[in-house]
Amino acid sequence: MGAPYHQFCPVAKAMELLDERWTMLLVRELVTGSERFNDLRRGLPRMSPTLLSRRLQQLTRAGLVRRVEDGADVRYVLTEAGRELRPVVEALGAWGTRWIGEIGDADLDPKLLLWDMHRNVDLAAVPSRRTVVRFRFTDPGVVDRDWWLVISPDDVDVCDADPGHPVAASVTGSLHGVTRWWNGDLSWPALVRAGTVSVEAPSGVRRALPGWFARSPFAEVPRPPAAAGRVEVPATR
Repeated sequence: MGAPYHQFCPVAKAMELLDERWTMLLVRELVTGSERFNDLRRGLPRMSPTLLSRRLQQLTRAGLVRRVEDGADVRYVLTEAGRELRPVVEALGAWGTRWIGEIGDADLDPKLLLWDMHRNVDLAAVPSRRTVVRFRFTDPGVVDRDWWLVISPDDVDVCDADPGHPVAASVTGSLHGVTRWWNGDLSWPALVRAGTVSVEAPSGVRRALPGWFARSPFAEVPRPPAAAGRVEVPATR
């Protein structure tokens, strides 16, 4: 729990629970369907396992999360109170999309991007067989450059090592550019025309590839006119 504000306002009381570092991002992961510890870690790759355990315990004690055990299988499931935070998460994401300035290099994370992409694959649009998409990110400073999405008819997996299956399409280019496409700041044709990304695949696959992904749920949020300005996030936080 965060430090008490000693105010009767319900906003203050809610923030005593929710304003600790990583708590709302953990709620975001739970709201988007992750229930197991390892899946939560993959959605929060820079959060330590110790802190993740602590935050899950706090949310469980507070009544937002229920720990469900089935033998060795443990899931963390939102309660009714936790599920009611979905519109809060969605509103924060929409506000951030509209008003926060461009992402910086320090915000880029291929592990998080591929994890987000894997849970937004439109399985109905992908060929009805195992389909592998390889990504290679060429930005300076990116350590983990090579990733694979293994798409099966009923499952999608993210790999940071070659899974050994034939590759249907290879995407090479800028992590920054692909992230901006994912967030809705750029269209896929614009990325390709600018040479920000290139796709090695048969022509039919190249045309279909962007349609295999539903993109971020915030990609369609309308942006304000440029004259409205953006909110600047402090460099230290």
